[in-house]
Amino acid sequence: MVIVVVAQLLIGFMHLFFGIWLTSASQPILFAGSMDAGSSIVYGGYTTVFSVLTLFFAVSLWMMKHWGWLGTISVLAFVIFADLLTLLDLPSVPGIPKFAGFGEITYSVLVVAYLLQARIRAKYSVNIDLKKI
Repeated sequence: MVIVVVAQLLIGFMHLFFGIWLTSASQPILFAGSMDAGSSIVYGGYTTVFSVLTLFFAVSLWMMKHWGWLGTISVLAFVIFADLLTLLDLPSVPGIPKFAGFGEITYSVLVVAYLLQARIRAKYSVNIDLKKI
């Protein structure tokens, strides 16, 4: 789990840097000519929100919180979906670079598969005693 948390923290900080950079740039940042000024701002905002959520849920994973586990899976599922749409040339978040899609999908699928293992799920499960309710 330490490796997942460290990887998520690195990804979160990296995306935070690029998200702030993209939204604050006076000229659009081009990734292989795929972005105009509007796409750069939208993608920068998306990247910044993604980074904050990733950092928040990585810390909560470390603290063994159920909502951290659930949030991490949710964010990664959204990344898989958005990148897949981009790779298939379907409407998605404007500005997502295609060249990053394969790596992001692969990483996200691996982490989700790890988090869905029975022994990992058990660590993050919420035990509710219905008799006390």
